[in-house]
Amino acid sequence: MSEHALLKKALLNATRSMTQAKNDGYRPGWHLSPLVGLLNDPNGFIQFAGQYHLFYQWNPLACAHGAKWWGHWRSDDLVNWQNEPVALLPGDVYDSHGCYSGSAVDDNGTLSLLYTGNVKFAQGRTAWQCLATVDDAGEVTKAGPVIGLPEGYTGHVRDPKVWRHGEHWYMVLGAQNLQQQGKVLLYRGDTLQQWTLLGEIAGSHLNGLGEFGYMWECPDLFALGEQDVLMFCPQGLPAQAQRWLNTHQSGYVTGQLNYSKAAYQHGDFHELDLGFEFYAPQTTLGDDGRRLLFGWVGMPDENEFYDPTREQGWMHIMSCPRELRLVEGRLYQQPVDELKSLRGAHQRLEERADSLAITDVAQAELVISAEGSWQADFGGAMLLICDESGLRLRRQNRRTGETETRYWSGQVRQLQILCDRSSLEIFVNDGEATLTSRYFPAEGHTLRWQGSGELRVDHWQLQSIMLV
Repeated sequence: MSEHALLKKALLNATRSMTQAKNDGYRPGWHLSPLVGLLNDPNGFIQFAGQYHLFYQWNPLACAHGAKWWGHWRSDDLVNWQNEPVALLPGDVYDSHGCYSGSAVDDNGTLSLLYTGNVKFAQGRTAWQCLATVDDAGEVTKAGPVIGLPEGYTGHVRDPKVWRHGEHWYMVLGAQNLQQQGKVLLYRGDTLQQWTLLGEIAGSHLNGLGEFGYMWECPDLFALGEQDVLMFCPQGLPAQAQRWLNTHQSGYVTGQLNYSKAAYQHGDFHELDLGFEFYAPQTTLGDDGRRLLFGWVGMPDENEFYDPTREQGWMHIMSCPRELRLVEGRLYQQPVDELKSLRGAHQRLEERADSLAITDVAQAELVISAEGSWQADFGGAMLLICDESGLRLRRQNRRTGETETRYWSGQVRQLQILCDRSSLEIFVNDGEATLTSRYFPAEGHTLRWQGSGELRVDHWQLQSIMLV
């Protein structure tokens, strides 16, 4: 289908669905979400010429996965955002079945996008890694494929993350070999048009790992402190007692990338977020030296199509923007300081948990310190349990109705919880762990406190963002 025909269909869907989607009570007030249709992976996150750009996987035609587009937002402050022209549409032979995920770089003053062109056949699929450029008006020009499908891999090779090191460009790609094992490939480029495959630097049966998933998606390799951090999303890890409980995982390893030998020695795999919905994170290096992250508050191949927002014509949100730190070899995540500008009315609560008044958490920030055990019931749809063992986050599965639980083990000293109508982002001990989840309360956006623990709670109402 031509780009012109796709735009006509998207405009028709927006005309039919926009009012209903906009007025949905689960629509976030300060998280980024699609006007209509389905949003997933953050793409092309970059600070360029002083402004932040966040592209995103988008199907504006329906609440379904399909031939993805790239939407585009721009911001001066990571808080208020502006819609930009649609960046990429799947209208060419090399991206006919979707402009899949990728990244953005500053190529001598030109904002350049690297993405995966997905092409499906009756007998299978292939993938092209493609280049495009963005002009000052936000218009995108495709340059076409720069890397074809490497020998020895299935058509599941995607999600280029590109950066500059020394005199060369480097790229990591998520891949699946012919034995259906997940891998990360490293490329080097003299330019963004010319690339050489250096080899596999991580994956199943490498660097001390055994069998570790059938596909690794969304790789992101960056330096943080004295370490090189590789984030990725391994698919196919079997669930264990209190970890790897989602259908697919999002996590990281730390180590050292040897650029001259194209080798990466790393340590153990750690989950990046322990909640029900968090996937496909992408980072960028800000002008001030901060390593910043957005993630998709969703989970593929699980229960996403049971979300009630689907019936309202839209699906999924982005996480809040987060800053990353490396502390004793572990990634810490915290909301960026800029989000404090959304704080409105404040109150402090200090009482036994079961004596606290019901709290409005439609759009709210909570900072909690406590002694003893307590629980927080979010609108009858999500239960947070805090005791000497750590945290448990509990809800009913929207497909099966069964109770499901996520865990963090350790001593809870402080919690910061960001609430936005249908989402919770829980930050433990100044970012030592996070638990991100969607929830859809039928009883209103309220929090009921339970238990004998003594709590001190700072509560802020959060204003809505500007999205124009």
